[in-house]
Amino acid sequence: MIFCYIRDGGNLVIMKCKIYSGQKITDVTGYLKGYPAVFVVADRQVTSSAEQVVKAHAEQKLEGTLPHPSNLLLLDVSEENKSMSTVLEICKWLVDNDAGRNALLLAIGGGITTDMAGFAASIYKRGIRFAYVPTTFLSQVDAAIGGKTGVNFQNYKNILGVIRQPEFTYICPEVLGTLPYRDFLSGAAELLKTFIIDNTGNNYEKAVEVLSEIHGSIDRKQAIALHLAEIEKLAAAAARIKAGIVERDEFECGERRKLNLGHTFAHAIESVSMSRHNGSMSRHNGSMSRHYGAESGISHGEAVAIGMIMAAKASERYYKLAPENSLQLENIAGQNDTATSEEGESLSSRLARDFSRCGLPTECPFPPESLSGAMNKDKKAENGIVHFVLIRAIGDVRIVDLPVERAVNLPDFDS
Repeated sequence: MIFCYIRDGGNLVIMKCKIYSGQKITDVTGYLKGYPAVFVVADRQVTSSAEQVVKAHAEQKLEGTLPHPSNLLLLDVSEENKSMSTVLEICKWLVDNDAGRNALLLAIGGGITTDMAGFAASIYKRGIRFAYVPTTFLSQVDAAIGGKTGVNFQNYKNILGVIRQPEFTYICPEVLGTLPYRDFLSGAAELLKTFIIDNTGNNYEKAVEVLSEIHGSIDRKQAIALHLAEIEKLAAAAARIKAGIVERDEFECGERRKLNLGHTFAHAIESVSMSRHNGSMSRHNGSMSRHYGAESGISHGEAVAIGMIMAAKASERYYKLAPENSLQLENIAGQNDTATSEEGESLSSRLARDFSRCGLPTECPFPPESLSGAMNKDKKAENGIVHFVLIRAIGDVRIVDLPVERAVNLPDFDS
């Protein structure tokens, strides 16, 4: 009963939560009416946008809404400080500014910001309302949808958190043109992941075509702007797929585990990377980088892309698929996908070729034995068993329970 999309003008309306879209980020203020007090927490990198929202909200003087003298908290956001200490900082700020149980906490920023703000709102006074304005492609297509909140702990990704739905999510596509290209690519990886899970309408092939055109352009920001309408349609399609899965399995007891495609390996890669980076920084007494896994140059989306290639290699070995029949790729419509695959090409090779065209990495920088410890601590692992997502074909993924050691050793790293 959580998500059911209905197109209503520029809005995507959902049963319990709502996703709105608009041309200007300040248009979100139109959806704040009726909340007695609104507190805004934002990534410092989007200070200008956050201040515009706060100013527009104050100028509207909406009936029943009380402007607050200190209703904007700016955070230095990174994976390194995606932690309980930052969540408690948000809670302390709410306490200091007399936020009541009827307040709304509005998070403006990427997935790290929305994850922490949603978690803080969920535990402050045993739960206040919250809403999101995602400003990255990754958060618009994935992180801000579905109700997962949380923080990292002891170098393990998102191991503390709750599942709780926001009041609404407001998406403004124009902010994508302001993103660093690497941040855009992180969202691209999650977009492709969703269409590997459900390729209704051949959206995977459409996404690869659009993303490869953008990546091959001399001016990529201009290319993003030129393809913005197509990107918005693909993002909406991905949101519908995720929303439908979450509606059927909000608390990840079954089908929702499919959304973890690539993430079991990805979180292990990020955890190993963060551990090594932290050790390096402590030895050199340096300051922490803003990017998770900066020492190896891996962002979350890049790790997910690598994780999906590893999952594809694992799938080939698990299902004992030979190259000549492993990628006949029957999609949901039942049509053979031969347009973009060469005869005899394996699933992992196809994905690696597509991802490379889109600008995403395909090789794991760490040996497999270094990942097993992190995978054992993964929140999806239970008693050494991980709910692993394997790929039979694009549009057909399966959940298989595997011992961690077997899962780690399934991908053929030498292929």
